[in-house]
Amino acid sequence: MATIQYAPAGPMAASFHASDAFVRGLLGPIGSGKSVACAMDLVSHALKQPPGNDGWSRSRAIIVRNTFPELKSTTIKTWLDWFPEETFGKVKWDSPITHKLLLGNRCEFEAVFLAIDRPGDVDKLLSLETSWIWLNEVKTLPKSVLDAATGRVGRYPSPKTGEGAFHPCVIMDTNPPDDDHWYANLERGETFVDDEGIEIPMDGWEFFRQPSGLSDDAENLNWLNQDRESLSLPINHPDRLAKGRQYYTRLLAGKSKNWASIYVEAKNGATTSDRPVFPEYNDTIHASKTPLNANPKLPLYLAFDFGLTPACAIFQVAPSGQLRVLDEVLITEGTSGLKQFIDNKLKPFLISKYQGYKIISLHDPAGVQRSQANEVTCRQILRQEGLNPSAVSTNLFGPRREAVAFFLTRLIDGKPAMILSSTVKILRRALNGDYKYRRVNVPGEERFRDEPDKNMSSHIAEAFGYGCIHFHNPGRSDNHIKIPRTSAYKPTSSAGY
Repeated sequence: MATIQYAPAGPMAASFHASDAFVRGLLGPIGSGKSVACAMDLVSHALKQPPGNDGWSRSRAIIVRNTFPELKSTTIKTWLDWFPEETFGKVKWDSPITHKLLLGNRCEFEAVFLAIDRPGDVDKLLSLETSWIWLNEVKTLPKSVLDAATGRVGRYPSPKTGEGAFHPCVIMDTNPPDDDHWYANLERGETFVDDEGIEIPMDGWEFFRQPSGLSDDAENLNWLNQDRESLSLPINHPDRLAKGRQYYTRLLAGKSKNWASIYVEAKNGATTSDRPVFPEYNDTIHASKTPLNANPKLPLYLAFDFGLTPACAIFQVAPSGQLRVLDEVLITEGTSGLKQFIDNKLKPFLISKYQGYKIISLHDPAGVQRSQANEVTCRQILRQEGLNPSAVSTNLFGPRREAVAFFLTRLIDGKPAMILSSTVKILRRALNGDYKYRRVNVPGEERFRDEPDKNMSSHIAEAFGYGCIHFHNPGRSDNHIKIPRTSAYKPTSSAGY
């Protein structure tokens, strides 16, 4: 058997190996040794697999990536760097790609590589019997893949052969995902709650986060950016670590702060090759780390985006003119008519949190047009529900974008003219770049579509735009913000809301 020289990239990678959790996740910056750690973890388990009745130790791992090109160019490439075919056995490149390794005397380990290109591909997992599963760059995979994976491990080899799988488990690695990604929710410990309100604890699940590549505790510096001379130095020699540090400092050149925050500093966030609609947004300035409190003496504004996926941004305007986004209510799955949206989602939310507030609804001026189905306008529905509708001046995209940008680029008494409560997650995601112009695939230049893409983030972003244009009319003085007369508004009775 060939000798493999491997040491964990650092304390966090070592803790990942030492854990006996059923589900383990390892998150870190690029270059931190996450994928190598997962590959070595599987082989370590294979070497510990007890022999069956015939004296052979047999095990199998499924290694999953989001697309076939990524699987072949990154995952399999890393795998073969450590377990080359000439030493460990030939790869069968037919579908599914399989590498059967001989790990010493009578120890056989099978690695099966699987791409999950479409949601229906999750069914591939459901037909496989395996010992362990590794989900590579898991932020690119839907939660359904993890759900399926937890039910497929520990099923090979069968106990009928003498021994079942050694310590069945699912392991994952990833760069930092969006803050509202399912992985981030699990890492925070947000668990399943059943229909009776009973929380299902995540016993046997552990998540490990490697430090920033710029920190003194950065992992894998001993192996990054090294040459023959630096590799001759002892592990953790200052010159060897400095050489590794250059890997990250060079990465920073020409990158945005957002990109560096995710891929170098290992902070949650999102990047895209498309162009954000609101590059003026700065998450460190415009997003509160805590929930914002509503002022019962001020009116509560509901800014609506209509259509089959209604969305509502809930905000107040402080006497200073600061626009304070308190909450959001929107459709995250399927479609809904406006009446159904109000009855099933918005009204219960308002009753539970904003009972007695004076409410003013802001909406697209097209909301006065009658539906072809029942000749009822969206404005009439808002009025029937007691939501005091008021149409804004225009539904043109350009003026709405300019109005939002106005609030994002102003300070009032040293504070941002717009701030998001920590409870506002989808709008924050939209402003961070998920509301974007799609890049046009043409050679030689960067070109983008004139209108933003429609997605889950776009609906709440457009609702927010209607709210902003009500308080700032583009084309007026740069310093103009319409501030409501607060003395004219008083909390109403609790009837309805």
